[in-house]
Amino acid sequence: MKYWFKKTQEELKTIVFNALNNNANYTTQNILGIPASHLNEDVFPLDAAFLKEAPFMTSLVKNPNHIGCHTLNKSEGYFSGTQEIEKELIALCAVDILKGKPLEHDGYVASGGTEANIQAIWTYRNYFMQEHQATLDEICIVCSEDSHYSMDKSSNLLCISNIKIPNAVEDRSLSKADILAQVTAAKSSGKKYFIVIVNMMTTMFGTVDDIDLYVESLKAVNVDFKIHVDGAFGGFYYPFSNEENTLNFSNKYVTSFTLDAHKMAQAPYGTGVFLIKKGFMKYVNTEEASYVVGQDSTLIGSRSGANAIAVWMILMKMGPFGWFERIHILKQRTHWLCKQLDDLAIAYYHFPTSNIVTIKSAFINAEIAKKFGLVPDNHLNPKWFKIVVMSHVTIEKLMLLIQAFKHGVIPKV
Repeated sequence: MKYWFKKTQEELKTIVFNALNNNANYTTQNILGIPASHLNEDVFPLDAAFLKEAPFMTSLVKNPNHIGCHTLNKSEGYFSGTQEIEKELIALCAVDILKGKPLEHDGYVASGGTEANIQAIWTYRNYFMQEHQATLDEICIVCSEDSHYSMDKSSNLLCISNIKIPNAVEDRSLSKADILAQVTAAKSSGKKYFIVIVNMMTTMFGTVDDIDLYVESLKAVNVDFKIHVDGAFGGFYYPFSNEENTLNFSNKYVTSFTLDAHKMAQAPYGTGVFLIKKGFMKYVNTEEASYVVGQDSTLIGSRSGANAIAVWMILMKMGPFGWFERIHILKQRTHWLCKQLDDLAIAYYHFPTSNIVTIKSAFINAEIAKKFGLVPDNHLNPKWFKIVVMSHVTIEKLMLLIQAFKHGVIPKV
């Protein structure tokens, strides 16, 4: 590990408070031109006693604005202290989790996986337009049917089409023949540039796409492409549950990543992470943001530095070995659940290295779905219901579900 080292709570406090002290102070300094301030002191007192022991809460009150992308050359100096923490977080994710090389990636803490996915697709759309003079109707997104709906949002917002590869019904896998057929048809219709989304654990099934199927197919059809990995769910899980995986920055075909810390990392909502290899952020730089030092290459613009601090604190407090241990425990719980379902002959799908178990709707009645908060693939006509084994989903809670299955009426399918 180059950036990821376990720290004590006292060490975290010292680092965060020092970083905040290196930011602008609206109370003690004559800062007249920034359209921002600390949180409203009538509601959120700056001198509350508990803040002395609460670095994250203090960062919320101090309210640093992390507008822009701080891994680039210039950023707003008013918040340079906490920007350094975000820069270290980006390096940690890119290098220590996703096996990239130091100093070869840009990125920022986004509002979530949806924004990070849109940021990636926006970047590649502009790359193809600026470097290849591509027109909108020559560019398309390629993803699986199980991909997150942010791909459809991206298609709508960026005015480019979205090609969806069907997933097999039972094991949710992709077929090289299907990819080849879809890409070949798209090329015949005038598409020349492909923005490919490879899933690192899909939202509903936890499936990890085979990147080689996409690469082999696209190279066979001889088209230009860029690959973005949507690890919004799996980014803080799959690299630890399958250490030998090649879906990371060591793979020369992977250019960017989405992670979502407000899922498996249990950070506050609004903490997605966007990562991309150096040299691409320029394609989405907004020069019109001339009043911002370094301008702005992010989709969101102004954003809370507190969110970056929260993710950094969580990872540093756990440390890499603590994180591996946490994922190992979740893997064992998931396998335990699968064994119980097998014993009851309940049909389900489980990708071997994920913590999502998706049960066929024929085995779930409305009472069980509501009582245990099982999430359907479609609220109007559900075919599947999923269980996500997270830290709060203990064996004791899972046992209550198994007992409900045993004492309830399991449909004969």
